[in-house]
Amino acid sequence: MRPSEPSSEGAVLARREARGPRGLPVLGHLGHLARDPLGFFTQCYREYGDAVALRLGTWPMLLISDPELVEYVLVKDHRNFVKNRFFWRQVTAVFGNGLLTSEGDFWHRQRRLAAPAFTGQRLARYGEVMVRQTQRMLAGWEVGQERDLHADMMGLTLRIAAETLFGSEVEEDIDEIDHAVNVLAEEIATRMARPFVISDSVPLPGHIRYRRGLRKIEQVIARMISKRRSQGEETADLLSMLMQARDEHGQPMSDQQLRDEAITIFLAGHETTALALSWTWHLLTEHPDLEEELAADVSGTLGGAPATVEDLPRLRSTEHVLLEAMRLYPPAWLIGREALYDCEIGEYAVPAGTTIYMSPWVIHRSSSYFEEPEEFQPGRWRGDLAKQLPRFAYFPFGGGPRVCIGNRFAMMESVLVFATMVQQFRIERVKGHPVRPLPSITLRPKGGVWVRPYTRP
Repeated sequence: MRPSEPSSEGAVLARREARGPRGLPVLGHLGHLARDPLGFFTQCYREYGDAVALRLGTWPMLLISDPELVEYVLVKDHRNFVKNRFFWRQVTAVFGNGLLTSEGDFWHRQRRLAAPAFTGQRLARYGEVMVRQTQRMLAGWEVGQERDLHADMMGLTLRIAAETLFGSEVEEDIDEIDHAVNVLAEEIATRMARPFVISDSVPLPGHIRYRRGLRKIEQVIARMISKRRSQGEETADLLSMLMQARDEHGQPMSDQQLRDEAITIFLAGHETTALALSWTWHLLTEHPDLEEELAADVSGTLGGAPATVEDLPRLRSTEHVLLEAMRLYPPAWLIGREALYDCEIGEYAVPAGTTIYMSPWVIHRSSSYFEEPEEFQPGRWRGDLAKQLPRFAYFPFGGGPRVCIGNRFAMMESVLVFATMVQQFRIERVKGHPVRPLPSITLRPKGGVWVRPYTRP
């Protein structure tokens, strides 16, 4: 059944309806999501299986955890499933009508405009910037000094995104941007557990902080755009591509749309990589033997020389460590869609308007696909595991037409940055700073990742 052909009454003949835990009147299961969404979704999967019926307030929701069902939603019948309104209505002020939120022909057009910035020779040229910015960061580290590694990674990937994608420097804004992003993430996590939308204009303390944080990010983006316009020269970065783009009538992108696309890619272009690096270091501080093994492998591969794009095929151990970290702590921990029309997902009836949630956190930790799934074992990726897994048993970057546009950028950046870091420093955890996951749009380490760096002999 195609989205252009709404089903007639009685057309959906699924063999059974999904089961799920009983929710509260009005709130449904939002209370569970507010307290511990990671634990709640995991428990639902273990108790009720691959399809679990839930409610977000009065909004029907289906949690699916079978890779084949995920593939059906994201790939095989993707036109019947759009970005779910329950979540994205909460963050319109941030992303507007950018790539994360737009739909249909408009989304296809915007995606085609942005795609060249993440392919071919342009992608290869970014490698030098990634390594140089990492070395610049490490030059400011002091041996034994307590540091929030997550803040360091956020600052580093901000600098890399600003230089590679926008041709700009953001050094003087790093601390304020980091604070603004933290504020946005915490407020969005709060909004995800509300059964209704409260307008941003309502002067709640969280809303006030939210608007201030957004204004800071908008100011940085506006300065980048203004600087590029004043220069009057064409460059090969993403910002120039967006500014030079013309529609079928020869009209440039509106200022509002340029703002939406720039903010979307600026935020998405740095945070997921920063999170992958932060969670990887968090796990390695719990497994110092694996860190030493990785450092020895990188040293033997690079011989003390700076990492380059040409070295990527030889840095497999670094890649395996990152793949395993993203299995246990996927930055995009939850993917949502909404059914446009009555349909079936597998053998389950899905009414139009149902929110469909798919959680890499849940599926990546399933014993159906991974041995000892709760254990950090980078070595599991050395063989043919990636080829043996069902297509959506591991999907840290999403999948289908809306797969993360910067997935190759992010993976290349993660490997080069990590190889550069592990060559120079070993990292020890600072006691008394527990790391707890904060599920918002992304999966963040609440309170940071506090460490002490020590130079390698």
